[in-house]
Amino acid sequence: MAETANQLWKAAHPNETINFLYRNNVTYVVLLWGGLTTNLVWCMILNTRNKTFHDYTNKKVNLANNYFFAALAGTTWFLQFFFYGMGESKLGNGASSWILHMAFIILVANLWGFALKEWKGVSQRTKTTIIVGVVMILLSVMLVGYGNAVK
Repeated sequence: MAETANQLWKAAHPNETINFLYRNNVTYVVLLWGGLTTNLVWCMILNTRNKTFHDYTNKKVNLANNYFFAALAGTTWFLQFFFYGMGESKLGNGASSWILHMAFIILVANLWGFALKEWKGVSQRTKTTIIVGVVMILLSVMLVGYGNAVK
């Protein structure tokens, strides 16, 4: 699908020498519908099993906040794939782009965890393990970058 989108874009823009920036994002239509279907079916099964359908309309809870933050989380989650697709379209280095994408997610999540004091109260050994893991990720990213440079 991505290659077809790229070919169609190039045919419509014959003077352009670069690839279509959003070529990888067309695959998300298929991928995300599959994820939506799976999650929707499983949530309905759990709502039936746990008898929790009433939680969607519970007047005792601030539903506007719940729906807003759920939508914000979903939008943020989608945008990470959207921007990853754009980056991979420009970088064009396949698996290396995915490695960098995942490493960046882990690094940012841990930095936010430290900044928001989510790791407060854990043992020093746990903090050391996290820091060693982050250093390993950074070294891995440098190794991937070096490997791509010499390729």
